[in-house]
Amino acid sequence: MEEENTISGNISRVYHLKDSSLYINRELSWIQFNRHVLEEAKDHTHPLLERVKFLSIFANNLDEFFMIRVSGLHQQLREGVIKAPPDGLTPGEQLDAIYKALVPLLEESVSVWNEDIVPALKNEGILIHSYETLNEGQKRYLRNYFIKEIFPVLTPLAFDKSHPFPFISNLALNLAVILRERGQKEELFARIKIPNKLFPRLILVKTDDEEHEERGKSEFIFLEEIIAENLDLLFPGMDVRAAYPFRVTRDADIEIEEDEADDLLTAVEESIGRRWVGKPVRIEVSSWMDQSVCAMMAEKMTDYPHMFYRLGGPIGMADLMCLLDLNRPDLKDTPFVSSVPKRIDNEPNLFNKIKARDMMLFHPYESFQPVVQFVLQAAHDPDVLAIKMTLYRSGSKSPVIRALLDARENGKAVSVVVELKARFDEENNIGWAKALEHAGVHVVYGIMGLKVHAKLCLVVRREREGIVRYVHMSSGNYNATTARIYTDIGLFTADPEIASDASNLFNALTGYSNYMAYNHLMVSPKYIRRGILSLIEREIHRQKEHQDGHIILKLNALQDAEMIRALYRASQAGVKINLQIRGICCLRPGIPGVSDNITVTSIVGRFLEHSRIYYFHNGGDEIVLMGSADLMPRNLNRRIEVLFPILDPGIRNEIISTILPIHLQDTVKKRMLRSDGSYIRVRSEENSIHAQEWLISHRGLWNDHLHEEPKCDILKNVDI
Repeated sequence: MEEENTISGNISRVYHLKDSSLYINRELSWIQFNRHVLEEAKDHTHPLLERVKFLSIFANNLDEFFMIRVSGLHQQLREGVIKAPPDGLTPGEQLDAIYKALVPLLEESVSVWNEDIVPALKNEGILIHSYETLNEGQKRYLRNYFIKEIFPVLTPLAFDKSHPFPFISNLALNLAVILRERGQKEELFARIKIPNKLFPRLILVKTDDEEHEERGKSEFIFLEEIIAENLDLLFPGMDVRAAYPFRVTRDADIEIEEDEADDLLTAVEESIGRRWVGKPVRIEVSSWMDQSVCAMMAEKMTDYPHMFYRLGGPIGMADLMCLLDLNRPDLKDTPFVSSVPKRIDNEPNLFNKIKARDMMLFHPYESFQPVVQFVLQAAHDPDVLAIKMTLYRSGSKSPVIRALLDARENGKAVSVVVELKARFDEENNIGWAKALEHAGVHVVYGIMGLKVHAKLCLVVRREREGIVRYVHMSSGNYNATTARIYTDIGLFTADPEIASDASNLFNALTGYSNYMAYNHLMVSPKYIRRGILSLIEREIHRQKEHQDGHIILKLNALQDAEMIRALYRASQAGVKINLQIRGICCLRPGIPGVSDNITVTSIVGRFLEHSRIYYFHNGGDEIVLMGSADLMPRNLNRRIEVLFPILDPGIRNEIISTILPIHLQDTVKKRMLRSDGSYIRVRSEENSIHAQEWLISHRGLWNDHLHEEPKCDILKNVDI
C-alpha cells in the first residue's frame, strides 16, 4: 500500500518520505503543547484563578513528562539504544534539545507567577507573602503555628561521615539546610522533607492581634518559608547559614513483567510503590542555591548533564491548584448547566429512545448524567440480563461503578474489563476492581501485553420481540469528574450489527476469541491501522479521478510514521487535509511538494480537547468515525482501541456541518503549526470565533436539529 517514492520539494531539495527532516520530534512537539498551556496562564481574558489553574497544569504536565518520557530517554541511554525515531534524534540529542527548550519556558513560568499573577492576586485581596512582607503580629502567629502544628512532624536528616546521604523520594519538596556548630568553620548539611501532603502548600496567614486583621483579604505564605524561618527551633545551638528548597523527580514508568506475574493485580500493586524510588531524572533547585550544594547533590544523584533546573520562584507549582478552593466565583469561569437532549429529558426509559434512534452526547456541553442514568437504569430494570463494560479511568467516587455494584446486587450478570495499568490511576482501579470482585462481578484485568483503552458499555435486555442489545461508545472515560472538563463525544445505539460487534469484542477481551469479521467497528491492534490507511488511499484515488478528496482528523496526537507518510502521499495527490491535533504532532505541514495541502491547528482553552473525529469525504458519501484512538504507535499497536462509525445521517450531518467547522474556524484559541515545528496564533478582529464559548452558548443545538433536513456542507467554506 505504501509507496517509498522520492519527490522534489523544490529546485534545491529532494525528499524521501522517510527523510528525518519531514518529522518533528515527539518530545519537542509535546513541549510546544505545554507552551500553549502556559500561554493560557498569561491570557488576561481568563478569570484570574483560572490563569493560576493553567500555571498549575503546566507544572503538573512537566512532572509527568519527566517521570515518563524523560526517564525513558535516560533508560535508552543506559541501555545503549541505537535506533532513532523518525526524526533521527538520538536519546542524548533529545535530552539536550529538551533542556534547551525547557529552560526559557521555566523562566517564563516563574515570571508569569512573580510579575503577573501575584500582583494581580494582590489587587483582588489575595496576598502571597514572603516573610519580609509580614507584620509582627503575623510573624508571631506563624511562629506559634509552627511550634504547635508543623514542628512535631518534621524529621531533620543529617548528612556527614557518620550519616549516609538521605534518600529523596519522588516529587517530595525539601529544604537543603547548611549549618555550622557555633565557633566552628566546617559546614554541615541536613535535609528536611516539607510535609506538603499533611499541610496545605499555601498556609493561611492570620495574626495574634485580631484588631490588625484586614477584613476581606486572604493572605498566604508558602509552607517551606515558614519552616525555613524557624530552623533555629529544629537545630538549637547551631548556626543556620542557609536553607534552599529543592525537589527530585524520579523515573515513575513502572514496568510489569506480565508473563512472569502469577497475579497481575498483586504485581501492579507491588509496582506502584517502586514509582517513588526510581532513578532521578530531574533536580529542581532554587536559583540562589550555592554551587557547592549543587555539586554535592549532583555527585549523589545525577547520571547525565542537564538534570539540574534552577528556578527563581516556587518549586512544584502544581500545588498552586489549591488556590482554586478559594470562594471567589468572581475570579473563576462562569459556570453553566450542561444540557440534556430534549427527547430524553426526564425520560424514565432510555432504552426506548435509543432503540428508536441513535443519540450523541457531546460533553461537557451536554450532561454526562444520561450515561450514568443508562447504567443505573440497566442495573434496576428487571428486563436487563447483563451489563458488560470497559473501565480505564473511572475516578475515585464513580457513580458508574456504584451502578454496576447495584446491578450485581440485583442479580444481573456483570462483566467489567478493568485496565489496571492506566498510568497514575492504578490505585483507583485496583480499589474498584477489588470492590467489584467482592460483589461478585466478573472482573478481567486487561489483556496480556496490551492496554484496554476502548470505552464501551453493552447492555443486554429481554424485550417482547426477543433479546435487544444497547451500546454506549465514547472517546472519553466513564468518569463523571473529567466529563466536566474534557470535551468528549459519546454515542448510544441499538444497531444490531454494532451490538453484535460489541458482543464479539467483549468475548475477545474476556475469553479465547480471535474474532475478526467486525461489521462496523475498527478495533486495534489489528484493524484501525489497516482501516485508516485504506480510507486515506481511497481519498487519494478519488482525488486523482474527481479532484474532491478531503480528509479532516481531529485528534489528541499524531505520531505514527506510517500514518504520516500516508497523509504526505495524500497531500502530494492534491487531497485537502485539515488536521486539528491538540497535542503531539510529528507531521510537518506546508513543505512544498510534500505537505503543502495540509494544515495543522491546535486548540487549547477552558476545556481539554479530547474527542477524536475522523472525516473522509468519500466522494460525497461521507464517512465519520469516532472513538478512543489517536494515531500513535501505542494506540495502533499496543492497545485495544475502538473506532465506531456514525451511521445515523442526522448525527453525521451535525458533526460535519456544526461540530467540525466551529473548531476549524476558531480565531481565538486556535494555533497553527508551521513547518519548523513552531506555532502561530490565528486571530481575527473582524470575525472573532471562540469555538468552546460558542459551543457553550449553543449547547445541545446538534441534537435539537436532528429532525431537520441536512444542511449544506459548510466545510466547503473552511479555508486551508
